Amino acid sequence: MTIYDRYVLPYLIDIACGLPMVQAQRRQLVPQAQGRVLEIGMGTGRNLPFYDRTRITRLVGVDPAMQMHRLAQKRSREAGIEVELMGLSAEQLPTANASFDTVVCTYTLCSIPDAAQALREMRRVLVPGGKLLFCEHGRAPDEAVRRWQDRLQPLWGPLAGGCQLGRDIPALLEETGFASSIQSGYLAGPRPMTFHYWGQAQAA
Repeated sequence: MTIYDRYVLPYLIDIACGLPMVQAQRRQLVPQAQGRVLEIGMGTGRNLPFYDRTRITRLVGVDPAMQMHRLAQKRSREAGIEVELMGLSAEQLPTANASFDTVVCTYTLCSIPDAAQALREMRRVLVPGGKLLFCEHGRAPDEAVRRWQDRLQPLWGPLAGGCQLGRDIPALLEETGFASSIQSGYLAGPRPMTFHYWGQAQAA
């Protein structure tokens, strides 16, 4: 791991993930979580202030970037929510089938190496009728913007922790067995980075 990855990237990601328009997306999505909750890509814990503590009975957070866990633990204390943190990626979750009522995944699918396998794992650990709550940036509908996503990707990926600008979130959900209710649109900011998909999904 480089000095940039260890000491600089976590704070850059934390700043980007705390922008007002991003926080607004979290604010409308995360309070819907209930019961036993698994958060994929907890990162620095930006979602923690938005959980409704009266609705959740357990919160487990997974993220392979151990250097971000310190910030997540700090936000856990500030929010008064106990979190079980696991330092691993989501492609192989060490949890039993049907062990969570809600999976929360925000700004994470873009950087998981095998996003399809991670989504299959999320579907596996959800109880029947359980919900995946998601908010992700991804592939834009406009051809001109997609071309810019493709041009920028070779530079953007290494600087942004492997983030993929153009992942097709609806196609990934369908491919991995989810039926989803999706909203989409551009948020404020550069268009190659700000086309968003959000909503909830259940096993089809």
